[in-house]
Amino acid sequence: MSDRMVEHFMEMVKIDSESGNEENFINYLKSEFEKIGGDAVKDTYGNLVVKFPAKNCEKTEPILFSCHADTVKPGIGIEPVIKDGVIRSAGNTILAADDKAGIAELFEALRTAEIYPPLEIAISREEEVGLLGVKNLDYSLLSSKKGFLLDNDTLETIVIGGPSYFAIDVFIKGRSAHAGMEPEKGINAILAASKAISALKLGRIDHETTANVGVINGGMIRNGVPDSVTFLAECRSLDHEKGVALAKEMESIIRDKVTASGAEVEIKIDNLCKAVDIPDNSWTVEQSKKALKTVGIEAETTFITGFTDASIYNNMGIEMAVVGIGAHLEHSTEEHILIDDMNKAKDMVIELMRLSAV
Repeated sequence: MSDRMVEHFMEMVKIDSESGNEENFINYLKSEFEKIGGDAVKDTYGNLVVKFPAKNCEKTEPILFSCHADTVKPGIGIEPVIKDGVIRSAGNTILAADDKAGIAELFEALRTAEIYPPLEIAISREEEVGLLGVKNLDYSLLSSKKGFLLDNDTLETIVIGGPSYFAIDVFIKGRSAHAGMEPEKGINAILAASKAISALKLGRIDHETTANVGVINGGMIRNGVPDSVTFLAECRSLDHEKGVALAKEMESIIRDKVTASGAEVEIKIDNLCKAVDIPDNSWTVEQSKKALKTVGIEAETTFITGFTDASIYNNMGIEMAVVGIGAHLEHSTEEHILIDDMNKAKDMVIELMRLSAV
């Protein structure tokens, strides 16, 4: 067991870094990487890029390791506690194992690995709110063509594909009126929104496609016909063209239902990332499987309809497999991680470094 790694992880999760508020944590990481010999710089967007020279290795081609610095909410004032080899949050917050466990495991691997080629480390910000950090990363700072993203939960799977993701923002304009005295003079924006939402196909559309409405806001007073509503929807698919078609279908349904209610509508669709996959026999996948075997895990490849920074890296021409960090129930106040799994993940990273050097 690496007590140092656990202590470092416990220290990191206490530093608030909800999406958009990562600066203090990234500055902390910059200092920590520099303490162990890294050449660290922040790009203009606030992402951190760190380089380490080769160790006991003559290879000159660098390998990239990446994590993200931000967390979801509620992530302020995290107090981690250890009981029976499991680390949890003490209160009504997440733990932030996603992705600070990956960062802690990477740090310990860097401290203890006996051999590795030149390494590039990229720590992105605002991953949880649309992969904004990696999208705005200064790629001129990187020369790696292959790498590993430490951001999968389970150690038993290697993620080789992610979806196209479409954020759909809807703005509805009705007309206000007194709900008791003259409701017929109003156009109820909430009613228009509800008709549109109820007409959408939501949930799991098929094995590789989903759709959802996650946020709705509107109205100010009980006795007023509401004149404006916004709602936030999404769709995603492992098949890009299928995702495009679904986004267009959702837009058409929303527009038809809202205008039929007499309201006006503005719809903004943002394709945040494009579906991507790497071959099951690609170099990064094969190395990941070999490394996990050394800790007793026969890993399998998988596709997810969630999305990670790897989607952007792969679209940018950097072959990136996503490996596990050992976290459980991320994005919830029940999030936790086993110290034993952290040590397995750390040993996996050390082996990835060794395999990259030989």
